[in-house]
Amino acid sequence: MSDIIRRDPRAEWIARNRLHPLHAAMQPVQHSWMGPNGVIRKNVHGIGFIGPNGIKRIDRSGAQQGGAAKRTAAVEVQLPLHQVSAPAFYINVVPDMVGGRLSSHDRDLLGLARQLAGSDGAVLAVVFGEHKENAFATAGVDRLLVLEGHAFDGYSPEQRVQGLRAVDNQFNPRHWLLPDSRSGGGELGRRFAASLKERPATRVWQIKGDECIGRAGAGQEDLARPLARLILAAVECAEPVSETRHEVLPVELSTALARSLPRIEDLGAVAVDPAAIPMAEAEFIFSGGNGVKDWALFHQTAAALGATEGASRVAVDDGFMARDRQVGASGTWVTARVYVAVGISGAIQHLQGIGACDKVVAINLDPGCDMIKRADLSVIGESNAILQALIDAVEAYRNGAKRDAA
Repeated sequence: MSDIIRRDPRAEWIARNRLHPLHAAMQPVQHSWMGPNGVIRKNVHGIGFIGPNGIKRIDRSGAQQGGAAKRTAAVEVQLPLHQVSAPAFYINVVPDMVGGRLSSHDRDLLGLARQLAGSDGAVLAVVFGEHKENAFATAGVDRLLVLEGHAFDGYSPEQRVQGLRAVDNQFNPRHWLLPDSRSGGGELGRRFAASLKERPATRVWQIKGDECIGRAGAGQEDLARPLARLILAAVECAEPVSETRHEVLPVELSTALARSLPRIEDLGAVAVDPAAIPMAEAEFIFSGGNGVKDWALFHQTAAALGATEGASRVAVDDGFMARDRQVGASGTWVTARVYVAVGISGAIQHLQGIGACDKVVAINLDPGCDMIKRADLSVIGESNAILQALIDAVEAYRNGAKRDAA
């Protein structure tokens, strides 16, 4: 038999044709890729993926099994429980908790805290006010301290620093970790460091032994310094916890917080035009593609939802949206909390651009398109009817809220 490798023109054609029923089966499975900070990310949901603890991960999405037609029942994996009955020390983490939930940046931070804690230490998460998160156990939290009260509502950096000082006095953690972000963690960490009269390590993206490495020179250089007690970490500072679950035991402060007259008063949120928000900073993006037939209705829906508008490359090339609204590898990489894709099939460049979005909602007629496979929630149907239903639902909700207020 000849050793010459023969090409399969039919298989190559199927791999290029996204409408073919076998297209998904012909796509190579991406097990790892490099993030924007140079950290290798791993696909923990890939078939046959073996984690560092020897646990085999099971794909529940069906995307790597040829779509919904070949989807099989998945076996729930019971992760091993990590318990620390008597912690030798604490690693305290103050997540941003934007929208009351852990962000991807918060999970990276908890992964770094888990590395610093080892087997003897415990990760203590400090959360201000009410939250909606129910996945602290799988994010790596051993102890949870919730500081509640109206003093922590809204923009209250002085009260939060006072609360962190009380936590520091009681638990005396080995390290404090806060996200170096625009969502509050960066400012709170610097205020807290000034209160403690300590020099924090900022923009840290890697920790090696007794050194921490942070970004400097507008992100073009690395600055190594001794490991500080107060660390403000950047995105992708570590891999999120995925191989263990934790107790999340609630803890409380032993002393009540003393009340003080704040020098800063929160006057509430300022209304901002969603169109004026840069795409890379938008938290809620409503994006349209070739499947949108009524662009006036699309703009009306985005305005009713209060979302920042985006578009696929096809919609931009056809002149329906401006070039700065293009989402994808050839446009803008976005990190929205919620990304709604209307009539977007999901080209590889577009899927790369929304890879860091937390929740993706897809509205499409084709149940087998790549965007439907990527989405956390899919709505199959004609876009005009769905958009009009969205507008009606928003108006009904707001009218009901006004009646309740009256």
